[in-house]
Parts: sequence; structure tokens; C-alpha cells
Amino acid sequence: MQKILAYPLTVIYFIFFGIVLVVFHPIQWICFNFFGYNAHKKSVSILNLLLIRCSHVLGTRYTFTNPYSIPANRPLIIVANHQSMNDIPPIIWFMRRHHPKFVSKIELGKGIPSVSYNLRHGGSVLIDRKDPKQALMEISKLGQYIEKYNRSAVIFPEGTRSRTGHPKKFQTTGLKILMKKAPSALIVPISINNSWKMLRYGKFPYGIGSHLTFNVHQPLDNKGNPEELIEKAEQVITSGVTSF
Repeated sequence: MQKILAYPLTVIYFIFFGIVLVVFHPIQWICFNFFGYNAHKKSVSILNLLLIRCSHVLGTRYTFTNPYSIPANRPLIIVANHQSMNDIPPIIWFMRRHHPKFVSKIELGKGIPSVSYNLRHGGSVLIDRKDPKQALMEISKLGQYIEKYNRSAVIFPEGTRSRTGHPKKFQTTGLKILMKKAPSALIVPISINNSWKMLRYGKFPYGIGSHLTFNVHQPLDNKGNPEELIEKAEQVITSGVTSF
């Protein structure tokens, strides 16, 4: 019965989702070209809030728990497990004061209203998974960027999303580069739960009634042995992933 109900609700969700993306594409362009970075950043934050609101049609709920006072005047490396594209809007919205930028696959850099524009112009980097040299150079640029401007890089070290919610082993190369290029950054681990359930039936229909949780863990200073820091971050993130 739930899956049957998911079909019409998913259609409604896609309509609202598409309208938001189409409307905010020219808004982003105007903000970026006439008013600069800060206006563009605000438009992106509002865009992602509305994308979250669109998912309420599916009965999706969000809990973002951050008990820590994370400073806004230093760079962050936000490290999280990855379960679906629905991980991204809550991170952008709830961590908006930290100006989150993403390591994204190059295919997302064109053809998607609003999303592609933000990835190309908002400070994120696009990596070609078939070209390791290009990918590492772009990640290096992102590390230098957040170090210079006190912004944050979001990286999903699993590489690809988990279709069952079960955490995958971290691929550490990109994270090590960010840590090296942004030595003053705080490492902020986040555990994400239940995002995979929105794709439990595949790309259509979406799962309904999901409760997505984002739990921010104790930030780690980017000091000492990188291998040990990454292992510690992976352990705390994995321990916080309970729904699979």
C-alpha cells in the first residue's frame, strides 16, 4: 500500500522539485553576475531550503543535530557517509554559515538547472573519476580555496553512495589532500541515516515517510598523523550509522 501511494506523491514531488530548480537558475545568475558571491550564496541556501520543503510532500522529515559551537572564522573539512543525493540540501542549509562546497562528479556540472550552475560558479569542484590526475588537482584547489577564504569542503570519502545505508570503506586520498592544503581546518564528522530509504524502490517511486537524521560529531583538529585522524573520523561516522 505504501509503495502504491508513493507513485502519485513522487510525481507531485518531482513537479515541485523541478519548478524550484528552474526558477532558481536565473535567480542564481542574477545574484552572481550583478551582486556577487554573498548574494549568490544566499540564493543557493534558500534554494536548498526549498528543496528540503519539496520532500515534505513525500512525508520526509529531517533532524539535524549539532551540539557543538563550530567557529565560522576558520575552514572546515566536513566528512560524511553518503546515502543519496538527498544528503546534500540539508548540509547546505543547516551548515550555511560555513559556506559548504562540494567535491562532485564532473557529470553534474552541466544539464541540471540551478545545480550545475552552483557547482560551476559557487566554489565547488568537479572531478573526472576517469582522470585521477585531474581529480586530485581539483581537490587540491578546493583545499587551497577553503584555507584562503575560511569556507568548508564537503567530502564523501566512500566515493559512491551506499544503496543499503551500510557504510563503505573510506577512500582516503582526496581527504588527505584537503587536509594537507587546508592545515588550519577543523575536521567535522557527520553521520547520515535513512537517506537511502528515499531510493528504496529505485529512482521511481521515491520512498515515503523517511526520517533523515544528520548527527554532527566532535570536530577534530587537523594536527598529527593524517592516517590516524582519518581512521578516527571514519570510526565515529560509522558508529553513528545505525539504519541499514
